[in-house]
Amino acid sequence: MEEKPRLSRLTAILTQLQSSRIVTAKTLAEKHDVSIRTIYRDIRTLEKSGVPIITEEGKGYSMMEGYQLPPIMFTEDEANALITAEQLILKNKDASFVQHYSEAILKIKALLKGSQKDKASLLTDRVYFTDNFLHQRTSNYLMRIQSALINFQVLNIDYLSLNKDFTNRDIEPFALYSTQEKWLLIAYCRLRKAFRVFRIDLIQKITNTYVQFESHNMTLEEYYKSYDAYYQDHPELNGK
Repeated sequence: MEEKPRLSRLTAILTQLQSSRIVTAKTLAEKHDVSIRTIYRDIRTLEKSGVPIITEEGKGYSMMEGYQLPPIMFTEDEANALITAEQLILKNKDASFVQHYSEAILKIKALLKGSQKDKASLLTDRVYFTDNFLHQRTSNYLMRIQSALINFQVLNIDYLSLNKDFTNRDIEPFALYSTQEKWLLIAYCRLRKAFRVFRIDLIQKITNTYVQFESHNMTLEEYYKSYDAYYQDHPELNGK
């Protein structure tokens, strides 16, 4: 009875190693509800089977650069979750996000088996999300902002506030969140020398300067603790 769960666990560990830069034994043990010693044995088993796993002392495990596993097969429930998410994302108002997700999901669908493809098509036709808003696209910059955010690159933006105040400024993207079908960008504004919140649909023009900035050593949770109360008292500062 032990072999099948272990086989599933080994497959899951391979997937996690392939999708993350580095994974700790503690993280793997907690995810699969086993001991760290069991994870050590699993890693040795994978290494003996020819998987090139790199052990970084004090950090964790990673897959050798350039090594590719065979395409991962999705379970029916996993495929259903992806198809359902696709229908929800198609309602998103940022055109760049919709385009890139649609292209990604197309590649994922190519990995499905023949019978899964038929079921995926059926589910696509039978799942629909609606709301009370018009679905015109309101922005097209989300993916460019995401790229600058993860690469720590300064963006130059032309911004038109809700009060019709126009400004040009350099910003350091920090985080993104979505509310009421609007994407909001938290960024450090070099013009105001402070963090500000911008509505992406109010950005008139965006240019990547490719100037690098130092990562803000702060989590999103820490940001909210420091700034959320301040902005609640000064809502007029958002985007100014």
